[in-house]
Amino acid sequence: MTARPLLFVGAGGLARETLAAVRLLPERWQPLGALDDSTALHGTLIDGVPVLGGLDHLASHPDAAVVMCVANARRPLSRLALASKLDLPDERWATIVHPAAVTSGASLGAGTVLLAGVVITTPLSIGRHVVAMPHVLITHDDEVSDGVTFAGRASLGGSVHVGESAYLGQGSSVREGVKIGAGAVVGMGAVVLQDVPAGETWAGVPARPLRGESA
Repeated sequence: MTARPLLFVGAGGLARETLAAVRLLPERWQPLGALDDSTALHGTLIDGVPVLGGLDHLASHPDAAVVMCVANARRPLSRLALASKLDLPDERWATIVHPAAVTSGASLGAGTVLLAGVVITTPLSIGRHVVAMPHVLITHDDEVSDGVTFAGRASLGGSVHVGESAYLGQGSSVREGVKIGAGAVVGMGAVVLQDVPAGETWAGVPARPLRGESA
C-alpha cells in the first residue's frame, strides 16, 4: 500500500501532536505540509514539516488527504465551522488513530483524530472531526457527536451524550447518563454530575456554570 500525502490544517500544538502520531504510521501517511492563514508562519517548519501557506493552497494538492488540527476552548465551534467552509468530500478527510489507542471496534467518523492512550471500551459510534487527546476514556453506550474535543485525560462514564462541538477540558470527568450540550465547555478537572446546557461553560467540583469567567 502506498502512503497517501497528508496536509495538516493548522500549524499549532495539535498539528505537532497529530504529526507525531502520523509518523508512527509511515505505511499509511506521508506528511506533506501544514496550511495556516497566519502569514507569520508561512515558510516555517513544524517539527520538520513545512508550513506551505494559507488554506488556498488546498487547491494545489487535490490528491492529498486533509486533517483538521484546530482546537480552542474559547472557540469550540471553530473546527466544524472551518471544515464546513472547506466543504471537502469525506474521502479527503484523514482519520488518524495513534497505534497506542484502543478503539474496540468503534465506528469513527471522517476526520477524527485519536492520540496516544485513548481508550474506547466498547463498539460505539464517534462523530466526524472529533479530537481525543492523550489518555481520553470513552465508555459503554456513550454518544459523541461531530466536532467534539476531548483534552487529555477527559473521561466519560457510561451512556453519556456529548453534543456537537462541545469541549471537555483536561482531566474532566462526566458522570454516567449525563448530557453535555452542543458547544458547551467543561473546564479543566471539572466533575460533571448533571446535564450541561448547550453553549454554557461549567467548571469546578462538582461542576457549576461560570458567568463571565474562563474555564
